[in-house]
Amino acid sequence: MVRPTQLLHPQRVPAPVRPAATVLLLRDTPQGIEVLMTRRSMTASFAPGAYVFPGGGIDAADAQSHARSTRRPTQSDLHLTQAIAAIRESFEELGILLARRSDGTHLNTAQIAALDRQAPFAVECAGQGLTLSGAEVFVLAHWVTDRDLPRRFDVPFLVARMPEGQGPVADESEQFEPLWVRPADALARHAAGQFFIIFPTIRTLERLQAYATVDSVLQACAVNDEPLFTSCPRAGLMNGHESRHMEHEQPFGELALVSPDGQIVHELAWQTERPVPLLRNVMRLTAPNPGVMTGPGTNSYIVGDPATGHIVIDPGPDEPAHIERLWRAAGGDVRAIVCTHSHPDHSPGAPRLQALCAGAGRDRPPILGLPSAPTSRENSRFTPERALADGERLVLQGQDGSTHTLQVVHTPGHAANHLCLLLEEDGLLFSGDHILNGSTTVIDPPDGHMGDYLDSLDKLDRLCAQHGVHFILPAHGYVLGDHPRSTDNPAAPEHGGARAAIAHLKAHRLAREAKVARAMQALPAGTMDDWVKIAYDDVPERLWPVAKRSMLAHVEHIQSLGGFNA
Repeated sequence: MVRPTQLLHPQRVPAPVRPAATVLLLRDTPQGIEVLMTRRSMTASFAPGAYVFPGGGIDAADAQSHARSTRRPTQSDLHLTQAIAAIRESFEELGILLARRSDGTHLNTAQIAALDRQAPFAVECAGQGLTLSGAEVFVLAHWVTDRDLPRRFDVPFLVARMPEGQGPVADESEQFEPLWVRPADALARHAAGQFFIIFPTIRTLERLQAYATVDSVLQACAVNDEPLFTSCPRAGLMNGHESRHMEHEQPFGELALVSPDGQIVHELAWQTERPVPLLRNVMRLTAPNPGVMTGPGTNSYIVGDPATGHIVIDPGPDEPAHIERLWRAAGGDVRAIVCTHSHPDHSPGAPRLQALCAGAGRDRPPILGLPSAPTSRENSRFTPERALADGERLVLQGQDGSTHTLQVVHTPGHAANHLCLLLEEDGLLFSGDHILNGSTTVIDPPDGHMGDYLDSLDKLDRLCAQHGVHFILPAHGYVLGDHPRSTDNPAAPEHGGARAAIAHLKAHRLAREAKVARAMQALPAGTMDDWVKIAYDDVPERLWPVAKRSMLAHVEHIQSLGGFNA
């Protein structure tokens, strides 16, 4: 767990969340699903002027109305209360009534118009002999409002079929201009600046596009009777503009680490000219070597502070301007240079950085790591001045007693001499190329080995469990991870994001290996070119030459386990 003393921004308590419910009323058309949306008042305290789905706060009376509603056997008390709240809000705001008479029919628009939408909802329904249709309302999604906003809600996005014979009549106080719209059209109009919708609405409409009929939506929601997805988004800046992200999106983990309380201050746009502070004791400087294999570039990390000095992890390619920027970011005080492995985008810059430090009159920092194995390629040879041992600790200590301890973890797989580093005091894992954000690393035999790679993932998982690691800092891409699950962080894994990222990566690798095995079984006399078309059919063909390198590692692993032998 990150020490509060190392956070960049003062801690604060986000606004409390209030329980609410909203409902997507759907209907089928020849052109596909349409959803009912309305425009919020321009004076509304939350999302003024936005087009939304009807909904609002949950009242105590909603939980007391269970006996007046139908209910699915798998529908929890909470979900039934939320459904009743959504039914009530749809009636009050739009004159839509999800309730049936004893003969199973709905009231029509004219009959609903005769009711008092301001009177107690339960009283009005009882007077008409209506039973609420709670069993016909399903949970599609669960959203918790972003931490930066002054008004926050814990709100399910529910779905229900629009009752026949009813039409929306806005209350003209909270909701205006009801309209039916296809999700794709709403998103297109928003992108054109003609239809203002907020982030959760956008993401929900994007998911809704995948369904062809109302029945298909309701059936998907009924499978487990739980939300299809849950999110409490985080926001940062992209080239100075607000940029929001869900948990599965690449920048999310970095925002969780840098701005845990929701401050919108962190710039996400990749740049190489200056270091990016992640904590008070961790900076990232990305080398100017973007590409298919390196993503936005190689991340060099600077760990430490002026009182303790610094350790540089992965100085990157021998690019003079990048190395000088590293040196300046560390104030010239580099106590050690650690290379996670020998590949040419990670280690060649080490001698130049060492020379810069020595030339400025500082102590000459040692170049540390593991030497290349005989299996390494010619352009990936590396010999450290001192070989690190698995489990060894590199300690930076200031006169004030502050420490930053990096534990060495040997993780062969991507390369035989690959290592990761654990910043023990803050529970951060520097993963080199073993774990990346946005792609999976290439395992290229003979120096790469799939069995070793999978074993190293297990080793890292145990380490993360032992030290409470929640965040992973890869050599390419944003920080991965999240804080553990809590009321304010409902979409997070129970024990934080690092172990979940490792589990997801291992599952992906094993799933890919299963596809490779099926390709081998389908074409026992096939070649690598034949198998890659089957095993990597979800990968662009232009990447197949790279994919074949990892596929060879999978083939060798399958054979080592006694599997298919061509």
